[in-house]
Amino acid sequence: MRRAVFPLLLGAVLLLPAACGTVSGPTPGATAAAIPTAAPELKAACEAIGEAYTKGMAPFAEAVAKAAGSGAPADRAQAQKKLGELATSIRTATAAAKDPQIVADGKQAADQLQKKAADASVFAALKTPDDASRLLGPQLKEWLSPVTSHCS
Repeated sequence: MRRAVFPLLLGAVLLLPAACGTVSGPTPGATAAAIPTAAPELKAACEAIGEAYTKGMAPFAEAVAKAAGSGAPADRAQAQKKLGELATSIRTATAAAKDPQIVADGKQAADQLQKKAADASVFAALKTPDDASRLLGPQLKEWLSPVTSHCS
C-alpha cells in the first residue's frame, strides 16, 4: 500500500520546489533575452512555500497511507492532524511574503487545508490505496492551487 503512495508523494514533493520562482515558459521561437525572470521576492516566497510543502508533505502522506491501510480512527485522526500542520506551514511560509497577493493566497490555501483537516468525512473515505492517491493527488493539488499558481 505504501509503495503505491510514495511514488505519488515523491513526484508531488519534487514538482513544487523545482517550479519555485519561475514564470510561464517561453513561447516557441522566443529569444533568451525575451524570456522573463522571476523577481527575487517571488523566488524567495516560492522557496519558502516549497520548504513548507516539503517539510509537511511526507508526514501527511505517511499518515494518509497508514489510515487508508488500517481504517483505524486513530490513524485517520493522525492524518487530519498532519494536514493541519501542513496548513500551518503554508500559512507561516507565505505570511512574510512581500507580495500581498501571495500573503492572501497563502492564507486562502491554508484556510482550505485547515477546513479539510477539521472535516472527518474527508478522512473517513480513506479505505484503499486509490482513496489515498485521490486525496494526495488531485484533491491536495486543488487545495494548494492558490499558492502554487505563483510558483509554476
